[in-house]
Amino acid sequence: MQNAGFIFASYILTIGSVLLFAVVTLRRAKESAKIVEDKHKPWI
Repeated sequence: MQNAGFIFASYILTIGSVLLFAVVTLRRAKESAKIVEDKHKPWI
């Protein structure tokens, strides 16, 4: 149990990093979608 704090902090840091990356990526994608013309959006 001596390393429990380190383990929990590692999990929190990892999950926080992944969530931050996802938010930043989605925000950039949303901004880019406004700039790109519809003919260059194959998902539409």
